[in-house]
Formats: sequence, structure tokens, C-alpha cells
Amino acid sequence: MTTYHFLQLYWWALVSLLGALLVFLMFVQGGQTLLYGTAKNENQRNLLLTIFGHKWEITFTTLITFGGAAFASFPLFYSTSFGGAYWLWILILLVFVVQAFSYEFRNKEHNLLGKRAYDALLMINGWLGTILLGVAVGSFFTGANFNVDKMNITIQSANIISYWTNDWKGLELICNPINILLGVTVLFAARTLGFLYTINQCRRIGGEDAEQLAQRAGVQLKISALGFVVLFVVFVYDLFMMQGYRVNVADAVNVIGGQPGASGRIIPEAHVYLHNMLQVPWIMVLLVVGVIMVLVGLAGAIFCTHGRCALCKKCGIDPSSQCPFNKHAFYIVGFGVVFAVWAILLSAGFNDTAYYPSLFDPQNSLTLYNSSSSLYTLKVMTYVSIAVPFVVWYIAYAWSKMNANKGDKTDY
Repeated sequence: MTTYHFLQLYWWALVSLLGALLVFLMFVQGGQTLLYGTAKNENQRNLLLTIFGHKWEITFTTLITFGGAAFASFPLFYSTSFGGAYWLWILILLVFVVQAFSYEFRNKEHNLLGKRAYDALLMINGWLGTILLGVAVGSFFTGANFNVDKMNITIQSANIISYWTNDWKGLELICNPINILLGVTVLFAARTLGFLYTINQCRRIGGEDAEQLAQRAGVQLKISALGFVVLFVVFVYDLFMMQGYRVNVADAVNVIGGQPGASGRIIPEAHVYLHNMLQVPWIMVLLVVGVIMVLVGLAGAIFCTHGRCALCKKCGIDPSSQCPFNKHAFYIVGFGVVFAVWAILLSAGFNDTAYYPSLFDPQNSLTLYNSSSSLYTLKVMTYVSIAVPFVVWYIAYAWSKMNANKGDKTDY
């Protein structure tokens, strides 16, 4: 393996991790969908928005960071997807922008739209934002209608390397059943995590409204969790049965600079993502660990409560105390989601796979070989990425400080 290819793998792993963290942090959007289905009065709605209102900036920042990392490490993907699937990404950004000013102006006196209008915008962000983001990620596997011609850069009148081949500009991706399936799966994942976080925070805050909100969230969690698990299983099955595309590195012409796969022919392969999991076992292990954590966390949240958990009695936990699988269910499920989504995204680009197939011409599909930045750029970015652990520490520190204050129910 050349240094160049190692850095390409490194940055795909990092961008994939950011994508997985973004899916986890969508619990804020999931919590916003509970405004009129779980919260039954204005006090409970204020409480719900206080719980999630201190976290929305982290989700939005992660979305921007994901886009920035993709632009810097794989600029051809960025220009092809963000520039080609224009209307899809505009919708995603729009529903996130309305979230920001809804939190800002919802409780302002004499606001222009009124509190109910801002609540509706937050609901739209919760429902539509999660689905559309899942649709965009689904195109990593199902492909998109674009063409790539790097020779265009030499023509002054046509210096666009990649372009969309239809006038829908990404809206056609919404019509793909696999994309919609992934979008709805992300929605149910966000709602499930939203229920878990609501229960977690309501117990910490205390009070009659918080107790009622937690009880109602606990009942609705069962339906959401079942939907999430079933949809995820169906998506993974469809993913493993799907045809994908792989670079035939063996027939590639040697390229100066150590990028042998850049000129390799892209060939179709049945069950390519299943093969990736089996041929790169640690990715499969990551997926299995994530699934187990999700199931354990959900079981703990649903079945392990005060004094009525048979498992706790068998393992010697005091039934009068809260089961740790119940108490920390949000974080167990959350990290499980991160591991499972990370594994799925890794399988899209690792093992010489085309992570963004072209439906116009498979030979124009994007791979780590033909879409990354230069070796120099990736090296410089790798030095900068050393600061990532410090950023993670700061986020964890800010998170703990936010949770240290129970908050005022009228914050939002």
C-alpha cells in the first residue's frame, strides 16, 4: 500500500466517522418530532425544547464539518454531489436553517410568525431533515445521475469536471426506494434516540411535567424502537443483496505518483457490500458490535426499570436502584448507532469500491483513487487532524457543562 492510498483510506474513515456522528446527533431532530405527539401542554413543549435546544448547535456544526472534510479530502465528490444534486442539498440546508432561527425567535415577544409557526418549522426540521439526509447518504450505494470528464478542465468554455445529466438536480434521488428506506430508518433512529434522551433528561430535571413527559416517551419508545430495528434490518439486507462497483486494480496502468487504481476499470459486482464486510473483517466486527449495543441499550430502556427487571435480580443488582443498562441506555444505543453507521459507510469506500456510482456511465463512478485531493493536501490535512481529539474533548466538556445546569423551562 502506498502512502497516498493510506491517506485516502484514512480520510475516508474520518469523513465516514463524521457522518456516523451526525446520524447520532440527529437525536435533536428526533426530539423535535415529539413536540405535539408526546408533549401535551405548553409547559411540556417548553421543557422539551429546553432539553434539545442546548444541543442543536452541535448537530449543525457536525453537518458543516462533515461537508468541509468531504470538500477538502474528496473535492470531486463534493463538487459532484453538492453541486449536482443541488436542489436536494438546498432542501437539507433550508430545513436546518429554519431550525436555527426557530430556536432563536420562538419565545421572543411580538415575534413575526408566532410560537406555533416556529413549532411547526421545528417539526419540519425533525421529520423532513432526517429523511432527506438519509436519502442523500443512500446515494452512496444506489448511485446518481452524473458524468465526469476531467479533460474539461483544459477547455476554457467548459471547465466543469462533473455535471448532472438531468434537470431534477438531485430530487430524483427521493424516488429511489432504497434511499427512502434509509431516510425513514434515520428518522426512526433519531426519534428513538430522542425518546431515550427525553427520558434521561426528564429524570434529571424532575417535576410533574417532566415525569409525565418521561412516562409518555417511555410508552412511545417501544413502537419507535421496533420500527427502527425492523427498518435497519431490511436496509442491511437490501444493502448486502445490492450490486455495486469495484475498481479492477489489477488491470490498471501504473500511474506516476503511486495511484495505481486511478486508471483501473470499474466493474459491476453482485453483493459487493457483503463481500466488503467479509473481506475486511474488522468492519463486520464494528457493525456487529454496534448492533449488539443498540439491542442491549433498547432492552435496558424498555425492560430494565426500577424493581421489575428479572435480569437485574439474577445478576445481583439491587432492584430498588436503577439498572445501569436503563440509566445509560441513551449512550449505549447512541454509540451503537455510531459504530453501525460507521461500518456501513466504511464499506462504501474501502476495498477498492466505488463509493458514488454513476448511473450515467459506471466508468465515471467516484472512488477513493480518482476523487481525492493531492498527496500534499492529504498530508497537510493529516497533520491538522491531530487536533481532532482536542475538539472531541471540547465537545464532551461543553456537553457536560450544558447538562450540569437543569435549565429554565422558558429558555425556548
